Amino acid sequence: MPARIAIAPCRKMPDYVASVMRAGGDPWALSRDADSADAVVRSCAGLLLTGGADVDPGRYGETRHPTVTDVDGGRDAYEIALVSAALAADLPLLAICRGLQVMNVAGGGSLIQDLPSQIGTAVAHQVPEPKDAIAHDVGVMPGSRLAEVMGAAVVAGRLPVNSRHHQAVGRIGAGFVVTATAPDGVIEALELPQARFCVGVQWHPENFVETGAFLPLFAHLVSAART
Repeated sequence: MPARIAIAPCRKMPDYVASVMRAGGDPWALSRDADSADAVVRSCAGLLLTGGADVDPGRYGETRHPTVTDVDGGRDAYEIALVSAALAADLPLLAICRGLQVMNVAGGGSLIQDLPSQIGTAVAHQVPEPKDAIAHDVGVMPGSRLAEVMGAAVVAGRLPVNSRHHQAVGRIGAGFVVTATAPDGVIEALELPQARFCVGVQWHPENFVETGAFLPLFAHLVSAART
């Protein structure tokens, strides 16, 4: 039977579902009203955290920056509970964009609330269309799980990615290590080395479902889930 991969609810679900299916998994689109975090972890083999709106800065002890919008406290609480339950059970986890940020906050980390005003970067972190447009390269740490997963796609330590975010990881959560950064130093990937599979990326690999450019991320999640 295909490994059942729980997918955190979001407004743009189709690419996530298609990516899991293409990787050989059985996607399960969650409902936070019907599927409690503990029940999800007992009922699936892997977890996928999705993109979306800003995380409430109160979750990491900061006052809200004026650019922080569309905060959904219920979603924050649900996804932090999912992360906590998944990590406690060593459930394979792939976290994407907002998902990476949620994962970091769940581990006690913080976020940069607004890249343009707080670090003044010239790197294009917000390139909305087309959804698979390459925005910049990221430097991938040699020997990391991310480097292993992406293999030959990492050339001379660099990996081209799309980008659609104005926030990023700030203080790193307990146990996580940085495995990719943008040219301006913005953190683009974290992983938990001791976990069976726990990788978070700041870009949107699901947007490349038609080309398969980032299929290995989903395939490794499914493979880990099968074990």
